[in-house]
This record gives sequence, structure tokens and C-alpha cells, in this order.
Amino acid sequence: MKPEQISPLLTHLFPDALVQQPTPETWQVESPPMRLLVILSADSTWLRVLLPIAPWQEAKIYAEQLLEANFDITQATRYAVNQGVLWGVYHHLLESLTEQDLTEAIATLVVLREQGLSESFNQLVEQRLREIVKAAKMQNQDLETTLKSVERFYAEGILGGIDQNPEERDRFLQAWNAQLKRLWQEIDI
Repeated sequence: MKPEQISPLLTHLFPDALVQQPTPETWQVESPPMRLLVILSADSTWLRVLLPIAPWQEAKIYAEQLLEANFDITQATRYAVNQGVLWGVYHHLLESLTEQDLTEAIATLVVLREQGLSESFNQLVEQRLREIVKAAKMQNQDLETTLKSVERFYAEGILGGIDQNPEERDRFLQAWNAQLKRLWQEIDI
């Protein structure tokens, strides 16, 4: 791929966004939900695409899940941290980069941006629920006792808030109930 192909490709991919090239080595795509950056290395041999996902302060609790995603899920893109921001990043040698490679990488980055931290949150919750089930089974508790403990934690404000809306509390407890029942069958100690 040649640098002069980047602007037309970005304009094609983001027809409703403002595509700018502030310097010969940088491009910026701005639309209301995002700002995508494309940067060439100083020697113009590497291309990097950056898309902010979330402030690092919000994301750092999910560091383990994000690194696991880098290993299993994010394909050629990666999560990275710089200047207090969690970024979706793509690196590639410019010489061997194709329009299809860049298009697919940008599409993946946009998906990571749209997911935000929700996928990492879901993975963390699943991990914590599995730990609760294992701990309960190691204490020889049955499912019913474990569910009553969760209800007590909600009533005491350990889970959720003491001033939590009763309908919201019931929805949360139903979700806990469903997840614990599902995992109870899956997890053996």
C-alpha cells in the first residue's frame, strides 16, 4: 500500500465522517462516536491505526481480560495503554499492507470500540461467578443455600445498594439465580 491510497480508503470507509490529513504522515477520521488515527512511522515503513476505547482508570480492572483478548480474540489488532487511555491498535508494514488488510483491521477496531469494556466486564463477572460456585461447593453448600446467601448480600447492601430499587434488585437476583444455576451444573470440584 502507498500513503496516497490511505485518504481515499478512509473516505470510502467513513463517508459521513471528517477525514483529514494534518501532516503527510498522519490521518484523522472524526465522527460523533469516535476519532480514529492513522500514523506512519518516521521512516514511513510502518503504519499504525489507533482508536481510543476507554479511559485507563475505568479499564484497568479488566487488564487480565484485555490481555487474554489480545491472545485469543482481537486477531491482528491489540489493546494497548498510552497516556491514560486504553486504545485499540493495529500495526503493519506499509510495504506488504493491502487495502483489504487495512479495511478488516479498521472494522475490527471499530467493533472493539463499540463493545467498549462490556465484553471484559462479562468475562470478569463469569470468572467471579465461577469462583463463588467453586467456593460454595468446597464448603459443601448446596445451590439453594448459595442463592440464599446472595439474597442476604443484597439485603445487607454487600451486593447492589441498600437503597436499590426493588424491581431492579429483583432483576439482579433473577440474573444471579439463572447464572448460578447454569454454572452449578458445569463446575465440579
